[in-house]
Amino acid sequence: MANERTERTERTTKRTKWVVGNWKMHGRLAENEALLRALLQAGSVTETVRIGVCVPAPYLAQTEALLRSGPLAWGVQDVSAYAHGAYTGETAAEMAAEFGATLAIVGHSERRAYHGETSEVVALKAQRALAAGLTPIVCVGETLQQRETGATQAVVGAQIDAVLDTLSVQELARIVVAYEPVWAIGTGKSATVDEAQQVHAFLRARLAAKDAGLADVTLLYGGSVKPDNAEALFGQADIDGGLIGGASLKSHDFLAICMAASTARAV
Repeated sequence: MANERTERTERTTKRTKWVVGNWKMHGRLAENEALLRALLQAGSVTETVRIGVCVPAPYLAQTEALLRSGPLAWGVQDVSAYAHGAYTGETAAEMAAEFGATLAIVGHSERRAYHGETSEVVALKAQRALAAGLTPIVCVGETLQQRETGATQAVVGAQIDAVLDTLSVQELARIVVAYEPVWAIGTGKSATVDEAQQVHAFLRARLAAKDAGLADVTLLYGGSVKPDNAEALFGQADIDGGLIGGASLKSHDFLAICMAASTARAV
């Protein structure tokens, strides 16, 4: 048991920890500047956790101007599955990269639900992000009805399998996966520590089954993460940080969550 715990801890500490804020469709120029400056003034918080923000596309130039010399990464909340063309309203991954973006959320449940994105489209978006030099944060998650009917693993498994079937092993090694139970996003509810860990362990096993080297892909939890539950969540063996929604709009809360990621210890 002791050897198993030591090996698990060693593997956990090898993986990159991330805390990424997803602003969704929030923000105005003055508000953005105040928030970003507050994050910068706090410094990197920790050398062991990478911190980023994914902002609405119109604010990429502002974000680049404010963050280009600091420790924070930035990115977008979606990219097109195409490099260019007659796709009105779309943002190409290459466009985001020109503004210094290094992150791109793909497959968020709101994109799947409100814009009809299939898992196959999400996989293509992840591939397009990688081709542009961005790190795709691939979101997966089940609805409350799916969880209550015992379909969590089937749903989440199908969502990640579409990515596993599309990307090469080399490409997969460069992605981040975020488990966001739909029923816990913006509802104030959060999966229990055990519920979240079980799904993360399932996802890690699914990745490892594709290739042993993929067992070290960074896995994030998102779903009403707050300062008071972050450390317990991030202390789980297979949870490597968080994709943060509402709390990322409050600098104090977001930085507290970042600090929790740096102090959490794998159980």
